[in-house]
Amino acid sequence: MPLTDVACRNAKASDKPIKLFDGQGLYLLVQPSGSKLWRLKYRFEGKEKLLALGAYPEVPLAGAFDKSSKKRVEGARERRADARRALSEGIDPSAQKKAQRRQRRAAADNSFEAVARAWWKQWSVGRSEVHKQQVLRRFESDVFPVIGSIGVAALTAQDVLAVALKIEKRGADDIAKRAYQTCGQVLRYAVAHGLATRNPAADIKPSDALKPARHKNYARLDVREVPELLRKIDAYDGSVYTRCALRLMALTFVRTSELIGASWDEFDLQSRQWRIPAERMKMKTPHIVPLSRQALSMLDELAAVRMGRTMVFPGERDHNKPMSNNTLLYALYRMGYHSRMTGHGFRGIASTVLHELGHRHDLIELQLAHSERDAISASYNWATYIPQRSEMMQTWADHLDVLRAGVKAVPFKAA
Repeated sequence: MPLTDVACRNAKASDKPIKLFDGQGLYLLVQPSGSKLWRLKYRFEGKEKLLALGAYPEVPLAGAFDKSSKKRVEGARERRADARRALSEGIDPSAQKKAQRRQRRAAADNSFEAVARAWWKQWSVGRSEVHKQQVLRRFESDVFPVIGSIGVAALTAQDVLAVALKIEKRGADDIAKRAYQTCGQVLRYAVAHGLATRNPAADIKPSDALKPARHKNYARLDVREVPELLRKIDAYDGSVYTRCALRLMALTFVRTSELIGASWDEFDLQSRQWRIPAERMKMKTPHIVPLSRQALSMLDELAAVRMGRTMVFPGERDHNKPMSNNTLLYALYRMGYHSRMTGHGFRGIASTVLHELGHRHDLIELQLAHSERDAISASYNWATYIPQRSEMMQTWADHLDVLRAGVKAVPFKAA
């Protein structure tokens, strides 16, 4: 007589295992420990064999729709039917199951996530720590959840495009394009290492399906709002690293990635200079930031809590990695500047005010690292006009002190 789900659910074994038969070789093996295992007895090439079909109730007697996962769950009877179908075609179900297991293991080894991590490890050599972690975070947050489990040999252009379109949907157009291009690099790596025969991402250009890139205008305050911002930064009750990072950014107006990736060995306090290496700069040439008295004081405050760490602004969880770009952004949000000010906004403010104060345009552009960097001028420009730039940076820091104090600042022509 065929089994019922009630009989399976209520079955118990006392001292010895018991078998509840459903027919055609299928039975439920009930152990004294309480476990219930589906088994299929069959013959192949004259030999009696046994095939494991899963455990009850994870594998029910008959297939059913699972409301929690919103998927159909295959039952023991369906698995029995699959095995008997293989037998009718002259295939041993046990051998077939082992082959499928091997295929799944191979697919897992060659999944997009596994191959992407291998590519990232090779690609990372010589890259800045900030850039490396930025690419890895993009994979982990945007790419792996969508296509990470798919084997690289099975991926299609539409699979990769789905990742980019999902990112674009939240308004991150530039990141969507970069994610698609990076996935293409991973798939080229897969082809080069014999893990796939072709790169499907090459079938579609980002411009074929994604929105055209837009010029990014960074949010920034009006110069008249700067005094209040400076006072709010001084009063910020969050991490000392976050407060000091915002103050140092205001004093040096470097890019956010250049600030948070700073390590202590980049600072020459004797010469009062911060020397940012080429690999951490957008223009890929080294950059000197003259340090004002106020900036040096800020570094003294950070040195007091350094505790042997390499990073000037360590991450909250991993002190060997830099803090996140979002840390500064969220701090500005907490101060009431959501969508009104970003870390990059300090650069625009500094440029505007320094021009108003009468400083030379070429010095300002040099300090912003905006100058042209051709092969001939690159080695020259990074160390050009250091005395004049040092004077300008001290004037800027003094001007911020005046603004913070609420005194009306009168523009004057720089010497």
